[in-house]
Amino acid sequence: MKHTLFLFDLDDTLLDFKASEQLSFVRTLEALGMREGIDSLFPQYQAINIALWREFELGAVSKDFLKVERFRRTFAQNGLELDAAAASHLYLESLSETVVLIDGAKQVCEALSAIGEVGIITNGVEHIQTRRIASSGLKDHISFVSTSEACGHAKPDSRFFDYATKMARAFAHHETVIVGDRLDADILGANRFGIDSCWFNPGRMPNASEALPTCEVATLHEIVPALKALAVG
Repeated sequence: MKHTLFLFDLDDTLLDFKASEQLSFVRTLEALGMREGIDSLFPQYQAINIALWREFELGAVSKDFLKVERFRRTFAQNGLELDAAAASHLYLESLSETVVLIDGAKQVCEALSAIGEVGIITNGVEHIQTRRIASSGLKDHISFVSTSEACGHAKPDSRFFDYATKMARAFAHHETVIVGDRLDADILGANRFGIDSCWFNPGRMPNASEALPTCEVATLHEIVPALKALAVG
């Protein structure tokens, strides 16, 4: 295998964020006193949250603003007089307790950490992501965690990848690969930074973007064979 540094996105690549997100959202609103209608609110919250994360990645809003605003907008759209700041706090605390691994996550991290170095690259909230990794059982196989919050720049900004690779024991462009589920953040970021990328695409979605992955897999179990094939090719 030609790669020795493996940079993994966290949410929806190694950890099933969608499952954790829904569990945490339900817990949060129940803690605020809601008992009915939570399931119907969740899709609205998701849409608002995704839009705000896109704005954050463009540098249009801060992460502190995002964390509260997604709840404020959800509550406002539904005429709910609930405390958005309290909801944000409860939700973030719950995320670290609702960790769900994607099938194959532990196996691929264990296999690649035996070959080289595994690092996490995430746009998520630093202290929450650190706690989630600790709860996941993956920590022993991960060398470092690089967050946009600590860096000050988010994926796909090349400054974030420059920051992340400086945390590694050793870095060479041709020996580094990013594994992630998002074309617009992970794969495009790899393209701009000049390193290989592996698109984790469990839904087998078509790629209509400008991002060009070096290889593509539908399961985490396919990553090691796919990366070995790149070395042969």
